[in-house]
Amino acid sequence: MLPEVGAVEILVIAAIALIVVGPKDLPVLMRKVGAFLARMRGMAAEFRASFDDLARQAELDELRREVEAMRDAQQHVAEAASRTLGLDDTVHEIDASLADRLHPPEPEDGPQFAAPAPAAKPASKPRAARTPAKAAPKKAAAKAPAKSPAKSTAKPRAKRATRAASEAAS
Repeated sequence: MLPEVGAVEILVIAAIALIVVGPKDLPVLMRKVGAFLARMRGMAAEFRASFDDLARQAELDELRREVEAMRDAQQHVAEAASRTLGLDDTVHEIDASLADRLHPPEPEDGPQFAAPAPAAKPASKPRAARTPAKAAPKKAAAKAPAKSPAKSTAKPRAKRATRAASEAAS
């Protein structure tokens, strides 16, 4: 097929190329040879990939045919068994009753049954009305001038009592 090239043959070819082409143009020639070999390898890989795809497609087609043949055989066996057992009429009756239940005929005059009434919502608790007594302090607080911190009513009684006693003494 292809001749085998060893290390000695490669050295002889390199020496001849160096003499014929010259040391100045040898790198350019080697680059071109490398690009040509890369292109050839790419084409070979593409050919191999397309061949593999064709082989896979042929295998898939064969598997599809086998699966379809098995389905057809299974269906024929089921039909033959139903005929011998007399199950055809039973299967047709079941199919008809299912079709009637899934798609009942509608009368032309309108529905025979009254639509169920929607469920009533539970009665919610009535909201308590605001009394004027609750609303009055808020309004009064908004209109009243701001109290000074010294006359605050939030202080405990003991402090108020000592303060009142000290003011009375003075």
